[in-house]
Amino acid sequence: MGKLILRISVSIDGFIESSESKVDFGKTRSPEGAAWLTEKISQAGAHLMGRKAFSQLSSFWPTAPGPIAQKMNEIPKIVFSRKGFDPSSVTNAEGWSNAKVMTGDLALGLSELKKQTSKDLIAHGGVEFAQHLVGTGLVDEFWLATHPLAVGKGFHLFEKLDQPLYLKLLETKAFSTGAMINVYKPE
Repeated sequence: MGKLILRISVSIDGFIESSESKVDFGKTRSPEGAAWLTEKISQAGAHLMGRKAFSQLSSFWPTAPGPIAQKMNEIPKIVFSRKGFDPSSVTNAEGWSNAKVMTGDLALGLSELKKQTSKDLIAHGGVEFAQHLVGTGLVDEFWLATHPLAVGKGFHLFEKLDQPLYLKLLETKAFSTGAMINVYKPE
């Protein structure tokens, strides 16, 4: 069975997005961080995302340079949408326009996907999708990229938890820009 991994960037004050504007985590990314991510996502069976994240990412990755872009473009995409969605309505990029769309109960859909693959499923979160993923209790690993940036106010990844979620640190790596990755699994 495949692992469900949530990959998301976080500010040092714990926000995944500002309530005022989009946060540009790109200013503190590094070549060695990109290499780490490329190596990790190259093992993925699919990229999972919500409709909003898909719309944003599908306009960026098809023309982006580098090895991360190659992996983002060639690995299959699965879009979760409550109302249904036509990927070709926002992109005609190869590898994106043929994304599989899943509607219905998120937890049920994720459980089925995990059973159907032995490869990792890497979820790329926007706020709502990431918070819903956490709420399902099905995330096997969290890849939290903490950036040296304070946002002040916004949205927390775990703000909708009903009870504490204890995590075990599996890996940590600091990068030259001051950003770091922490890989956790629920205990």
